[in-house]
Amino acid sequence: MFQTFDSPTTPQAGPPRLKALRKEMAKDGLAGFMVPRADAHQGEYVAPHDDRLAWLTGFTGSAGFCIVLPEIAGVFVDGRYTVQVKAQVAQPDYTPVDWPATRPGPWLRENLSSGAVGYDPWLHAVAEIEALEQALDGSSVGLVPHRNLVDRIWADQPAPPKGAIKPYPIEFAGEPHDSKRKRLAAELKKAGHRAAVITLPDSIAWLLNVRGSDIPKNPVPHCFAILHDTGMVDLLALPDKVDDGLKAHLGKDVHLNGPKAFPTVLQSLDGPVRIDPASCPVWVKLQLEEDGIAIARGSDPCIMPKASKSEAELNGTREAHLRDAAAMCRFLHWFDSADKTALTEIDLVTALEGFRRETNSLLDISFDTIAGAGPNGALPHYRVTTETNRTLADGALIVVDSGGQYYDGTTDITRTLVVGQPGAAEKAAYTRVLQGMIAISRLRFPQGVAGMHLDAIARQNLWMAGMDYDHGTGHGVGTYLCVHEGPQRLARSGDVPFRAGMILSNEPGYYREGAFGIRIENLIVVQEARAIAGGDAHRQMYEFETITWVPIETRLIDTELLTTAERDWINAYHRSVRARIAPRLDGEVAIWLHHATEPI
Repeated sequence: MFQTFDSPTTPQAGPPRLKALRKEMAKDGLAGFMVPRADAHQGEYVAPHDDRLAWLTGFTGSAGFCIVLPEIAGVFVDGRYTVQVKAQVAQPDYTPVDWPATRPGPWLRENLSSGAVGYDPWLHAVAEIEALEQALDGSSVGLVPHRNLVDRIWADQPAPPKGAIKPYPIEFAGEPHDSKRKRLAAELKKAGHRAAVITLPDSIAWLLNVRGSDIPKNPVPHCFAILHDTGMVDLLALPDKVDDGLKAHLGKDVHLNGPKAFPTVLQSLDGPVRIDPASCPVWVKLQLEEDGIAIARGSDPCIMPKASKSEAELNGTREAHLRDAAAMCRFLHWFDSADKTALTEIDLVTALEGFRRETNSLLDISFDTIAGAGPNGALPHYRVTTETNRTLADGALIVVDSGGQYYDGTTDITRTLVVGQPGAAEKAAYTRVLQGMIAISRLRFPQGVAGMHLDAIARQNLWMAGMDYDHGTGHGVGTYLCVHEGPQRLARSGDVPFRAGMILSNEPGYYREGAFGIRIENLIVVQEARAIAGGDAHRQMYEFETITWVPIETRLIDTELLTTAERDWINAYHRSVRARIAPRLDGEVAIWLHHATEPI
């Protein structure tokens, strides 16, 4: 099993660790210390070595941070985790804070009259610290870069990961890395930048056509890179990660150094050197300033090219989704055939991973499978453990959100299932969520539109019923990379205009605390829209290509709420599912698929 069901943290462990941290703060004359969920590479995911927030507080969500002061320790989490954080942290030792409704600057002003708040400059991005400094301007509270105090008290901290860096086959990458390097170097030169510091692991993996194993469920390596305007790259990685095969793949224009050489390599640069304030650690900026090297601000040069997939990447991803869909159909047939009230959430997770393994292509799951039954489904990022494992009950809804990592692509799919007969409230909410997913799937939109412009379209039917959900409607997805990939987002915060080739999730939901949860998710690709007679010939329009092909649970649909267009979309989608997936199935599963895709 790739997934485990242990409980990595307990609320009881937090208070003594908090006491030890405050002792170190007092020893160093600090009035506060910030503990983010981040590592030196500033990606979304962290290795066990860097999971300091979970170790200190007990909170295991994928986003958040803690600010520890002498009398209060605020754990800042967004709407996805407001229920989870209360269950995972010891209160009142830790105080959950609704973020971003409450921002750290005003919170510090309210809870600290004066003093220095320390932070590890490796673990905070430039833009984050600058925004907080601006919010504290005029107060008697200041920020100071400082040695990490959590590392000082974490006696059994896991060692940093040392996974090998491996070449990624050109048939899946679609473009040699020397071509990528030269293409991006030309953009640097055009901007007048001599070099760019790249810290995001998936950016480096994409640029050099490599993959790694330093982050669970995400095939990326821990390393740093500096791209020069000549196309040459300095790659800073532990020697244990590199073998002769990798050296041959990288070639003479990629110079290998150990991470300890980072200060020396930075010192040797001629400016201006580009840093991305959103992802560059403060340490890099401080080092360049200390060396007197001119700094230029701009985006990570890999971000946008990586987001717009090549045709080889898209073709691979399409095939990965067909393979994954067949495994999902086998799972759904198994579920429908089972004595459901004898099953538990762990049974579902185990069975689904087993069907994916039977493809003989699964390299890992793309995240811990979410299988939340009844009230557990109301936790958007629920992770089942042996302590929380719930037996399925009659009438319960089950949110099953899962995905696989394959050489040719990364999958992510959510289906909401039902045991027995659903209630009227559940069916109505499910239908409104489905209407939102359909609305996004059918969209046409002009060039220049971003996720923030489209997110409300997925919510309109929920809003009309006085409902909503506290997460974005969709996130970017990589190709055998991270299942969450920026900068594109289908969310209120998504300000990057969509481009052809971007992969996104389309996953509206609804969650009623203590009762049930609903989420339905397909992956979609931005593509140029087909021309419409009478339309503006001069206007570039886009639409979405659906690449997930798994039946949607029709027993949960209140058909009276559907429009004719929505009903037609569901039937057309199911015809496509049958046409694409039936040839990959046989026997009882093929018969099940036929029934599951009958018109409504």
